[in-house]
Amino acid sequence: MRDYGKVAPQFWTGQTGKALKAGGPEAVVVALYLMTSPHANMIGFYYLPKLYLAHETGLGMEGASKGLARAIEAGFCTYDEASEYVLVHAMARFQIGTGLKADDKRCKGVQNELDKCPDGALKARFASIYAADYHLTPVKYEAPSKALGSQEQEQEQEQEQEQEQEQELEPAIAGLSPAAPDDDSSATDDSGEQPDGRPPCPHVRIIALYHEVLPELRQVREWNETRRRLLQRRWAEQAERQEIDWWREFFGYVRRSRFLMGQTTGRDGRPFDCDLEWLIRPTNFAKVVEGKYEDAAA
Repeated sequence: MRDYGKVAPQFWTGQTGKALKAGGPEAVVVALYLMTSPHANMIGFYYLPKLYLAHETGLGMEGASKGLARAIEAGFCTYDEASEYVLVHAMARFQIGTGLKADDKRCKGVQNELDKCPDGALKARFASIYAADYHLTPVKYEAPSKALGSQEQEQEQEQEQEQEQEQELEPAIAGLSPAAPDDDSSATDDSGEQPDGRPPCPHVRIIALYHEVLPELRQVREWNETRRRLLQRRWAEQAERQEIDWWREFFGYVRRSRFLMGQTTGRDGRPFDCDLEWLIRPTNFAKVVEGKYEDAAA
C-alpha cells in the first residue's frame, strides 16, 4: 500500500474535473478513490474489482458502477471488465512527472509496474501515452482475432461502425447554419468532398485518435461545420497528412510539449487549455508543426 497519493488542486477546476462534477457526486467520489485507493500504484494502472470499489467508497454496487461509468465518459479512466484492471489516464503524470531522463531510476520503477500488468489494450494504451516520458519497452498488442469471414463482410461491418460513430459524434450537417467565414471556408465543395479527387478526411478516426493519444485534453463533444472544415483543410494541404499515422505522430508530438499539455503556467498564472479545434486552426497548427512549443533542451 502506498503511503500517500497526490491530488492536484486543478482536479476541481480543470476540464476533466468539471466533466466529472457534471457526471454527479458518484463520479467525483470514484475519481478521488481511484487516485488514492489502497490498491493503486504510482502509474495508475492496477487491479481493481468493482466489489472493492463499491465497498471502500461506500457507494454500493449501483453507485460505484454509475460513478465509474461517468468517470469513463469524462475521459478520466478506462476499465477492462475481463481483467478487472483500471487505467487512470493522467495519474502517472501527476504522481511521477513526465519527460524523465533515461537513467532516472523512476523509469525502471514504471517499467516494473507495467510488466506486472496483463497484456492487452490497456497496457498498450499506457505505453502509447507514456513511452517517451519513461523510455518504456515497446508494447505489442494484437486485437482479439475475429471470427472467420469474407473481406466484404468485414468491410461492411467497419463501414457500419464508422457510420454509427458519425451519427453519434456529429449533428446533421443539413441542419447547421453556414460556417463563419474564415480562411478555411473553401476547403471543400458543398458536399464536403475534395474537389480534386483526393480522399475525404476521416473525421471520426482522427477525433478518436485525438482522444486516445491526448485523453487529458478537452474532449470533443460536438463536431460542427466550422470544425469539420478546419480539419478537412489541414488534411488536404499536404499528401503526407492524408495518412492516419501522420496524425498519430502529430498528436504524439503535441503530447511531448509541456505547454500544450497544460503542465506549465502562462503569464496569467494558469495552465494553457488546449483542444482539438485550437490545434487545427491554421496559425496555431503552423506554430505547432514548426516547433514553436517544443520544450527547451535540458
